[in-house]
Amino acid sequence: MQRVSIDEIQRDPLKYLNQVAAGESFIIVQGDKPIAELKPIIDINKQLRPFGLCAGEFIVPNDFDAPLPEEILNSFHPAYNQRAIA
Repeated sequence: MQRVSIDEIQRDPLKYLNQVAAGESFIIVQGDKPIAELKPIIDINKQLRPFGLCAGEFIVPNDFDAPLPEEILNSFHPAYNQRAIA
């Protein structure tokens, strides 16, 4: 992201607005202090993905939410002790 001073933007605001319209972003600085960000607006009217897009692509197993085996839990956190939970 490019840094641009307030003075630079005031000299040629259309130059920077055209660059923002093309997708670029800028950090506006006053001295060396960043004070604002100038970036394109994300289109909130973008079409959402249809519900059920991947229907039938995979099956969630019945034991999906079953507790993991202790050896797998230990691989994430070696100090994990199954008996400490009980």
